Amino acid sequence: MSDYGNSSLSRRHLLQAGALAGAGLALSKTLLAADAASLPLITKAIPATGEKIPVMGVGTNQFRESNYADVKAVIKRMYELGGTLIDTAPSYTGGESEAVIGRALAELGIRDKMFISTKFNAGGKGYGATEPGGREAFERSVKLLNKIDLLEVHKIDGLDELMPLMQEYKKAGKIRYLGVTTFRAEEHDRMIAAMNKYPMDFIQVDYSLGNRVSEKVLLAAQQHKVAVMLNVPLGGRRASLFQEVGERKLPAWATDFGATTWGQFFLKYVASHPAVTCVVPGSTKISHIEDNQGAGRGRLPNAAERKRMEEFWDKT
Repeated sequence: MSDYGNSSLSRRHLLQAGALAGAGLALSKTLLAADAASLPLITKAIPATGEKIPVMGVGTNQFRESNYADVKAVIKRMYELGGTLIDTAPSYTGGESEAVIGRALAELGIRDKMFISTKFNAGGKGYGATEPGGREAFERSVKLLNKIDLLEVHKIDGLDELMPLMQEYKKAGKIRYLGVTTFRAEEHDRMIAAMNKYPMDFIQVDYSLGNRVSEKVLLAAQQHKVAVMLNVPLGGRRASLFQEVGERKLPAWATDFGATTWGQFFLKYVASHPAVTCVVPGSTKISHIEDNQGAGRGRLPNAAERKRMEEFWDKT
């Protein structure tokens, strides 16, 4: 999912005017890119198989035909920086997201090197009711993307109906992993119930430094050994985290775990949760994808540092 929206101007301003904590040095795009490429890539294992994937991917609900050049450039740059995870859905931009991703991957020649996640629902009801569901949706996604690593039920709608279908696809080798998604707190109990009922490989849930209400879902996923993909990692219950931080400077101690921008501070926090496998912040700009991928390099905050980040944020 994309997490910029009205916050894009705030983030652009912070990236252009931001400073290295405690030093007051201008942080250029070139420096961001160089730093991201020079540090070790952080990966985490998918509990079901042990397969390791980079912790930082990209959400794509702003990918469309009209910004195709930007989409292709973002995917190319993410891959150059070690990122491989792309999360999409048939409902994103009226189906254009899957289409432009498939086109870009084919033109770049990197489809087989990427981990592609998409979604579907039962169709005719609930979220995305205007979109085709079930087999029709899956076949369309396969045609556009050419391969699907992870298939998830979007917003839990139709899970009981679709689980046998996902299991069929997995057994046939059409997908490698299956799961379910939500980005609303009122669905967290349903998400936990789904993990209790079905053998899940992945869940996708909302979580950020400003929105920690899904902690109980993360704990349940950890107990069930289910991989967790995070959406809305740059948002909070009140607004974009970039809007909330305003003009404040990054705390000097953020550099202890390699965060040189607010974006990296926010993303390193969520990625460091023990239950979390990967994070999919939205991006259609090179400067954003470089900053995001920088959060997936070096190291993540430890337990003590996470607590310090929480205490710092809760005082804001």
